[in-house]
Amino acid sequence: MEKGRLWGGRYYYSLDCYLKEKFGEKLYKLALDGGMTCPNRDGKISHGGCIFCSEGGSGEFAAKGKDINTQIENAKQLIKNKYSGSGYIAYFQSYTNTYADVGYLKKLFYPVIMRDDIRVLSIATRPDCLENDKIRLIEELCRIKPVWVELGLQTTNEATARLINRGYSLPVYDSAVKRLKSAGAEVITHAIIGLPNETYEDMEATVRYIADSGADGIKLQLLHILKNTVLCDMYNEGLVRVLTEDEYVDIVCRLISVLPPDIVVHRLTGDGDKRLLIAPLWSCNKRRVLNKINHRLKLMNQ
Repeated sequence: MEKGRLWGGRYYYSLDCYLKEKFGEKLYKLALDGGMTCPNRDGKISHGGCIFCSEGGSGEFAAKGKDINTQIENAKQLIKNKYSGSGYIAYFQSYTNTYADVGYLKKLFYPVIMRDDIRVLSIATRPDCLENDKIRLIEELCRIKPVWVELGLQTTNEATARLINRGYSLPVYDSAVKRLKSAGAEVITHAIIGLPNETYEDMEATVRYIADSGADGIKLQLLHILKNTVLCDMYNEGLVRVLTEDEYVDIVCRLISVLPPDIVVHRLTGDGDKRLLIAPLWSCNKRRVLNKINHRLKLMNQ
């Protein structure tokens, strides 16, 4: 990051700034459920998913069990009091949203991307669920409107990857990014901050790797302990500690300082479902955490 450079008043290239530059306005995400599961849950790779993943497949805020147009309209109603715009990001969030045959995916994605109110199609998936026919589908969709594909890398430390039961190796991620970029998609990669046994150096290595991989955006996600997860059992047994608020703010600010200026920061923290959250409870006050991060960055850049 160039010291002292500001993007919309912030010391990182925020998603809000990117959206206003590209679309002329802020767009709100509509969290959707495509009705799929995950190969890390159904036995194809493993059972139970990654150790931190909730029963809802990280999609607690998405509507479930309804047709996709009803989900979209319901999601729009949820934000009508804080958003007066007309453009939205259709965010397929729950589980692995390319874990189905390509015929099913066409019937799911095409009606959504053709809607006038949808400006971006965002698909959360795994790098090992992007077979060639699905890449070709994504390429077709990219010719219509922007497509974002979110990949949960989380860490480049292979020992940590085995511990969290990620289920694929780094070359699989590298290949997915390359093929998605060739298809015209924007790639957003997730990194979890505070994974068990990881040092700051591990986290920085992950962030640098993501930046060098060709990803267009990054999500920095605080490690949450959620009910009914393997990670929760480990936490209760004293095998995992969570970061304090000050530790997290310090780490995130240091990580931002090593990012290239053109990578879009889609997330700086996380706000897990309060019904499931065990720790850290300070994360519930997302606004306070973000304010602390922005204040610390300002001090660092004076």
